[in-house]
Amino acid sequence: MEKSEKFWDRSASRYDKEEMKDRNVRMKILEKIEKFLAKQDAVLDYGCATGIIAGEIASSVNSVLGIDISSNMIQIAQRKSSEHKIRNVRYLQATIFDAGLTAGSFDLVLGIYLLHLLDDMPRVLSRVHELLKPGGVFISVTPCLSKYSFTGIALSFANKIGLIPHLNLLKFAELETEINKADFKIIETECIKTSGQQQFIASRK
Repeated sequence: MEKSEKFWDRSASRYDKEEMKDRNVRMKILEKIEKFLAKQDAVLDYGCATGIIAGEIASSVNSVLGIDISSNMIQIAQRKSSEHKIRNVRYLQATIFDAGLTAGSFDLVLGIYLLHLLDDMPRVLSRVHELLKPGGVFISVTPCLSKYSFTGIALSFANKIGLIPHLNLLKFAELETEINKADFKIIETECIKTSGQQQFIASRK
C-alpha cells in the first residue's frame, strides 16, 4: 500500500466532518459544477473521497462513477449511497489509469482538491483528456500556494517528514499552463476562497 493511500485511509472516518466545516465553499463549488451538468451526462468524479459531491450531483445527471485510491473512503461513499438509495452512482477503488476506464466515455470529469496532490500532473491531465468525449469538460478546484509562503513552507516540511502525502505548491499561472499544455481550453476560472487561493477552473477538451 502506498504512503498516500495509507494517509487517506486513516483520514476517511473524519473526512466528512473536516470538509463540511467550510460548508459555504462546498455549496459554492456545487453551484458552479451544476452549471455544466446535463441530464444525459456521464460523470467521472476522480478522487471522490467519501462521495460528498457525487451524491449531490446524482439527480442532475445520468450516471456518476466515483474513483479513489482509498478503500476506506470508497466504503464510506458506498454506504452513504446505499442509505440514501442513490441508484445512478457507482464507486470503485481505482486510479485514473485503471484499464476499466474507456477513452471518450465521460461528458464531465471532476478533480476537486486533487491536482495539488498528484505525483505526475501532466500524465494525469493527459489521461483525463483521453477519457473525456469531444467537447467534454474537466472541472478542478485547486489550492495555489506559493512554496515561499509561510503556509507553503510549513506544508513542504510536513510532506518531507511524512505527515502528509505528496504536495504540489503551484502558482495559479503555473496551474493554468499545465492545463493548457494538456490541450484543454480554459473556459472559466474563479478564486472561490482567498484563504489558500482555492482556484476553480473549468476547461473544455
